[in-house]
Amino acid sequence: MIDTHSHLFEDEFKDDLLECIERCKANNVNQILLVGFSFETNDKAQALAKEYDIFYPTAGLHPSEAASTYLDDFNKLVDFINNNKIYAIGECGLDYHWTKENIEYQKALFKLQCELAIKLDLPIIVHSRDAQQDTFDIIKGYNGKLKGVMHCYSGSLELAKEYVKLGFYVSLGGPVTFKNANEPKRVAKEIDINRLLIETDSPFLAPHPYRGKRNESSYVKLVLEEIANIRGISVEELDKITTENAKRLFKI
Repeated sequence: MIDTHSHLFEDEFKDDLLECIERCKANNVNQILLVGFSFETNDKAQALAKEYDIFYPTAGLHPSEAASTYLDDFNKLVDFINNNKIYAIGECGLDYHWTKENIEYQKALFKLQCELAIKLDLPIIVHSRDAQQDTFDIIKGYNGKLKGVMHCYSGSLELAKEYVKLGFYVSLGGPVTFKNANEPKRVAKEIDINRLLIETDSPFLAPHPYRGKRNESSYVKLVLEEIANIRGISVEELDKITTENAKRLFKI
């Protein structure tokens, strides 16, 4: 299994990271995308990836980082990427949940990272919260030149299919295991299986029965098992397909 989105550099893991890694290996989780979203976390992802070969680092600027300094921040990100090995641009995107005061900065910063991903031939990891239409419109504007994944997807099945048409992947995490998660379960059942990824978003969004507690990458197995059950296929078959999908997208 590949956890395609985790933040195991967060303070929640400072006391037991090694144990978390061992639990991953014990549960056949052999590769983990360590997703940066700020200058500090981009650095942390690089440092951990150099220490542990299970990690594959990314680098990006989350919409919460978007400010009037976005152009300078983007140029700093470019310098960082030019000097470090990464497997994707992001996490980046749009988030209107907490504030809408920086929407124009968010859009500008997101577009710059999309264009960088195209230029470098790297996939992009997209965060979208309460901004579904604007996110889709920006991605669609690149006419299929942009490749990537809708991280922890929470939109409709219909929109997910439109992303697939644009060449994107759709990633599902812990919420698909929640009892009342009707739309994520619908996406899990009907999305093109060759465009499906699994993730944890550790330490956030832990799957059932750990909901509300710290999430960790070994729990991606619970996401896999839930989706396999929804689709009526074996865990082994879904593991093989989603692993191949991740390797294809991230070139690992």
